[in-house]
Amino acid sequence: MPKPQTELFRGLTEAEAGALSALGTETRVAAGETLFRLGDEADRMFFVLRGRITLTLPMMIRGSEEDVLVEERAAGETLGWSGLIPPHRFTLNATAAVDSTLLVFPRAALLRHFAVHPDIAYTVVRNVGSVIGHRLQVFQTMWIREMQRSVEARYP
Repeated sequence: MPKPQTELFRGLTEAEAGALSALGTETRVAAGETLFRLGDEADRMFFVLRGRITLTLPMMIRGSEEDVLVEERAAGETLGWSGLIPPHRFTLNATAAVDSTLLVFPRAALLRHFAVHPDIAYTVVRNVGSVIGHRLQVFQTMWIREMQRSVEARYP
């Protein structure tokens, strides 16, 4: 069972974290295996138990599609928050960088649990909000760097 102080479970008691963990299925993924792709229906959320997952953005670079690294998620971290947040479409590609073990939470099971335990729902959604906030900071930093390059190229 994940520790209550980890990213998704922060603020939950051990019993609450245990009940939430029980909704997930422990799944092993091999290095190089794709968990989801940009635009896929997001009907699940993931918690990394062991290993490392890369989150990439597919981009056309010099005529071919390349996956540009946005961030990596490791043990104790959450990915696939689009499973809880409409419009329920994944916003990046996710691939196992190394052999990894994940807890996979079906959205339907989470929503049923949250309906019965709104206090847990509030805590988990607040924690997921922190993950989303971090992602926005990553993209803002990437965007600012690109804007700086563009401005510098325009005004040498």
